[in-house]
Amino acid sequence: MNIVVLDGYTLNPGDLSWKELEILGNLKVYDRTKPDLVIERSKDAEVIITNKTLISEKIISQLPNLKYVGVLATGYNVVDTKAASGKGIVVTNVPAYSTDSVAQLTFSLLLELTMNVGTHNQSVQDGDWVNSKDFSYSKSSLIELNSLTIGIIGFGRIGRAVAKIANAFGMKVIVNNRSRIPNIPEYATQVDMPKIFMESDIVSLHIPLTEDNSQFVNSEMISLMKSSAYIINTGRGGLINELDLEEALNSNKIRGAGLDVLSTEPPQKNNPLLTAKNCVITPHIAWATTAARKRLMNVAVDNVKAFLNGKPQNVVV
Repeated sequence: MNIVVLDGYTLNPGDLSWKELEILGNLKVYDRTKPDLVIERSKDAEVIITNKTLISEKIISQLPNLKYVGVLATGYNVVDTKAASGKGIVVTNVPAYSTDSVAQLTFSLLLELTMNVGTHNQSVQDGDWVNSKDFSYSKSSLIELNSLTIGIIGFGRIGRAVAKIANAFGMKVIVNNRSRIPNIPEYATQVDMPKIFMESDIVSLHIPLTEDNSQFVNSEMISLMKSSAYIINTGRGGLINELDLEEALNSNKIRGAGLDVLSTEPPQKNNPLLTAKNCVITPHIAWATTAARKRLMNVAVDNVKAFLNGKPQNVVV
């Protein structure tokens, strides 16, 4: 069994092991693969493992040996699933491996925006505290989360984890989901989308990107928000119209944004949010804690094992 990992570096930059996957076949791991090298590197592969490297219909049509594509993520839009299905190729993903890590970064971004820990640390490092006339000073307004309203869009595993943390902070929790939420916690209330934007002090995005919701966070939605509100996005960058968000931040229509994702990754140098006011950006790291990556590796290997045993799991097509 020829197994090719096309872009293994982000999952395993050297602190994990590919040994369990290597046991299953003839394994070749590439840190990264440019689009023009995918076919060459995969031509003999029966199993392809990919994270963000695209497996398009054109590529699938030129890989006659391919039987299985394992996506090293929960989202699987990097694979043309229709083309794969048409060729009888099994495609799997890895659900729910990073729930707690994403929820943790959601609040890391929010706490940075409200308490400006990084700014104050840098001030101390620059000598401002040593030279201060007072025992305490602040470089910005400091915002307490207790009693603020967080609006969570998408109430799957991650949305629920974020709600649980928000409740522990003493926040009011309102949520929006595309379907009615079963077993909703007693501290959360389901509301419609406009109400989320109108009433929330923080709007947090936890939904997959689809054709229907692309750039739905735009000037119209942002205009509903309080001028003191924040947007947090640990979902997908394409959920937000970046030009509209940049304009809102720079004109003080909202107070700030915390983003772990952008529309193009890595971003272009001219991405407007890279220089926007009160915008904290991390490089798509919510999924990447050591614990989450270990879970991802284990499930990815188990997915291949299950396929080879004739009982595939976590199948998307």
